[in-house]
Amino acid sequence: MGMKPDSLLIVGTGALATLFAHRLVAAGVDVTLLGAWREGLSALQQHGARLAGVERSSAVQVAEKAEDCLGTKTALVLVKAWQTERIAGQLVDCLDDDGLALTLQNGLGNQETLSRALGEQRVGLGVTTLGANLIEPGLVQMGGEGRVILEKQAHLARLQAMLEAAGFLVEVMEDAQSFVWGKLVISAALNPLTALLRVPNGELLERPQAHRLMGELARETAEVARSRAIRLPFTSPEEAVEQVARKTAGNRSSMLQDVLRGAPTEIDAINGAVVQRGEAAGVPVTANRLVWALVKALTPSPV
Repeated sequence: MGMKPDSLLIVGTGALATLFAHRLVAAGVDVTLLGAWREGLSALQQHGARLAGVERSSAVQVAEKAEDCLGTKTALVLVKAWQTERIAGQLVDCLDDDGLALTLQNGLGNQETLSRALGEQRVGLGVTTLGANLIEPGLVQMGGEGRVILEKQAHLARLQAMLEAAGFLVEVMEDAQSFVWGKLVISAALNPLTALLRVPNGELLERPQAHRLMGELARETAEVARSRAIRLPFTSPEEAVEQVARKTAGNRSSMLQDVLRGAPTEIDAINGAVVQRGEAAGVPVTANRLVWALVKALTPSPV
């Protein structure tokens, strides 16, 4: 089965993949989701991509193999960071020679992994501050509106038009690294603590020791960014993470959702990546190293 030139391949079947699929199909985009999670694929095939509070579901195609997605012009990569290597191998087979695979994933290293397999010219970098909670396979709840920030790229126009038609707030920038690292500062501070304590984001503000450690994680990550000459999109990392925790107080972080269902987490691509880059630059990363080890001890290793 080949892909239509004006269709979109979403790689992933989780919360963000389901959210993007629902909104894009509602805007008239033909969407196929490629994944390995059988329950997710089955639910999406039978019932479509569903958004809590919206009666109408969005009919989508599903695929398990690269052969089902040959000739893909545009792909949106929304799998967990630990799955990127496997997905890159599939995209080698199904992405068109002048196609684009855009990563909106968490953490660091996804763009590099995709580029090694596909070539830099076929990989786009982006970041989103949208939140989503997966209620059950194929059914997602919005965790708050946000932006989709894309780094300027030769083949970006088609995907940008799709996202804007679906009502996403899209910004295109010459260099997205500032926002990639800005999100990393937030993720490195919120995700591991919510996962270890099993609390929603806002609860960290109510626990003095958790609040203090959250600030320490944000500061460390910001120092690693500065060591790489990256200008963050905020001046105070502590205030930035506090604002996000307050704004998303009821949200369960993606890492907490992974832990609650006994799945591998993205800790290696978030705090692990901070530790590796911090150590290489001689920047102290004690708090990041601690939560990296604790979350890895708590959850199964990626297969």
